[in-house]
Amino acid sequence: MSTTLIQRISKEFADRFHKKPSLFVAPGRINLIGEHIDYNEGFVMPAAIDKHFVLAMTPSGNEKCNIYAHDFEEGVSFSIHDLNPGEEWINFLMGVLDAFGRRGLLRGGVDCVLGSNIPPGAGMSSSAALCCGFGYGINEIFDLHLDRLSLAKIAQYAEHEYAGVNCGIMDQYASLFGEKDSALLLDCRNYSHEVLPFRFASHNVLLIDTRVKHSLASTAYNERRKSCEEGLEIVMAGNPAVTSLRDVSRTMLYELQDQLGEDRFIKCMFVVEEIDRVQKAARLLKKKDILSFGELMYQTHWGLSQAYDVSCEELDFLVMLAEEDKEVVVGSRMMGGGFGGCTINLVRPGQEESFKEKVRLKYFTTFKKEPGFYLVRLSEGVHELVSEISKPKS
Repeated sequence: MSTTLIQRISKEFADRFHKKPSLFVAPGRINLIGEHIDYNEGFVMPAAIDKHFVLAMTPSGNEKCNIYAHDFEEGVSFSIHDLNPGEEWINFLMGVLDAFGRRGLLRGGVDCVLGSNIPPGAGMSSSAALCCGFGYGINEIFDLHLDRLSLAKIAQYAEHEYAGVNCGIMDQYASLFGEKDSALLLDCRNYSHEVLPFRFASHNVLLIDTRVKHSLASTAYNERRKSCEEGLEIVMAGNPAVTSLRDVSRTMLYELQDQLGEDRFIKCMFVVEEIDRVQKAARLLKKKDILSFGELMYQTHWGLSQAYDVSCEELDFLVMLAEEDKEVVVGSRMMGGGFGGCTINLVRPGQEESFKEKVRLKYFTTFKKEPGFYLVRLSEGVHELVSEISKPKS
């Protein structure tokens, strides 16, 4: 946890509002395996990480929200009765406020200073962390007693309605429910999870940033979701027991291949296979078989690249570099919605620097840009700080 960031945000709040705030930490997330299947009611394997937002918050005492984004050096004030979307980062917070209002739980405005050490555009779900942290803070400072799943749905609503991203719930769930040194096997049908210990002395988690910025609000993300929904409708027409692609088998898809058409068939087949891969990956983690787990990560990447078509040249290049030496990098894949961002790599300790130098040289030679590197640890989910020490989860 970044004590420097906490201190900066605390000081900024004190300087601006002259009172003592409640402090909240809201982590970004990685996803070990299981991409683009949360909105198809499949299984995914996310984890909260030690890159996070810090939010200092108190009730404002009236209907006004006074919010300052430390990273942008930008402040705004608005009424909770006048939520007009504007700057992108404000839209997320207004979406959270609107969701509380629709539940009849908007008690008043807030004073808030926020900042983050989550690299923007790297696929670590900074927007979900922001929404979850802000929602959790409102829940705490107004003593509203909502549970974490309700807060995840509020954060998801903000993304849907105020940012135009028709995302699943994985990012928000991971940010709120994360456990230290563990991944979550999240069932996206019933929103339950199993905690899977993920602490291996033999491998560390290294993210490599392509420096290609992506936006999940782009049409490409929503187009792929639409392909899945259209494919599901075709399958459901002849299979009344099917309610999502999670219920669909390869055999069903092959039988309907002509009706589905090439694009829908390929996209739906990837989803069906990825759901199966995640369940296999969970069994491998329980057996501590990290080598076989890593091989599934490679399979996922090439499925996302060649079948689901959400990769890019830079992501594929990084995974190919990792594949050149699987003794060092046992697993690698693109992470997040795609079209840029990071690859996630399982690297043997002591080999990180040599691998980074190899990547840095070859990536710069090919793309004339420096990649970013982030060694991350799996952390607990959103929580409140007291004297820079987190309280137990409520």
